Amino acid sequence: MKVYRNLDTLPVFTKAVITIGTFDGVHLGHQKIIHQLLAESERTGGESVLITFHPHPRKIVKPNESLMQLTTMEERIELLKKLGINNMVIVPFTKDFSQQTALEYVHHFLVDKFSPATIIIGYDHKFGNNREGDFKLLEQYAAQFHYTVQEIDEELINNAIISSTKIREALLRGDVTLARAFLGYDYFFKGEVIEGNKLGRTIGYPTANLQMDNPDKLIPGNGVYAVTCQLEGETRLLKGMMNIGTRPTVDGINRMIEVNIFDFDEDIYGRHLRVWLKHHLRSEVKFSGIDALKEQLKKDKEVSIKLLNEE
Repeated sequence: MKVYRNLDTLPVFTKAVITIGTFDGVHLGHQKIIHQLLAESERTGGESVLITFHPHPRKIVKPNESLMQLTTMEERIELLKKLGINNMVIVPFTKDFSQQTALEYVHHFLVDKFSPATIIIGYDHKFGNNREGDFKLLEQYAAQFHYTVQEIDEELINNAIISSTKIREALLRGDVTLARAFLGYDYFFKGEVIEGNKLGRTIGYPTANLQMDNPDKLIPGNGVYAVTCQLEGETRLLKGMMNIGTRPTVDGINRMIEVNIFDFDEDIYGRHLRVWLKHHLRSEVKFSGIDALKEQLKKDKEVSIKLLNEE
């Protein structure tokens, strides 16, 4: 997959079959659209072109709203590469770009830059200033600009309507099973291992404290999870358990991400660790003291090992 980040240096695509969207999460609904994109490009002998935006349009249109993304742009590229798309174009999203009328968007952006033979969009795709453009407008100008347009209807995407919003909500309440069912893969994130207060080491459960690489990346809801993880630059897959929360038994102040990697004793400060959520074990609880916490951590580890070994 070729990745382009500059609209002024795009090649001339052959019979371009294009789709447009943010594709946050590259979830199963997105994958239905992409599968149709690939099938159409194969049928017509054209190139598949996925168009997306950076930064996320909401950061420009509604800058005061918090944004919790399921995937960073680099993660999106990684996931999309696996699906077999020919070309990915990352459009710099600016205030000027957002203020184009829907017709300007079709004429001066889609047609002038991509000369599409086919445009494929989801049933709810909107574009242009105030989101005034839709499938009907694309259809209206199809003959004039020499393209055909296809809409992926709601039922085809999923009877339950998979959406990034539903996945975010599931993750925030710790429902990693539902999130996985909608994403088609285990939710993951990456962070740098930073120094903590080393309390875990003193009670027999040393943890890698993570600082998220991207502040817009969604952190799942507080609780204890069984996880697998991988150090950047390595292929070995490590097993462990993770706590997300304020550690109410200890201090209950700062929200932290702590990963206890099983059978592991290496200095990894400053390295980056990717974590995949496998199972939600329990909510965060305030225990009567450190001894009670240690007893629960022992049980958490046993359950985590059992669940991870069953996969």
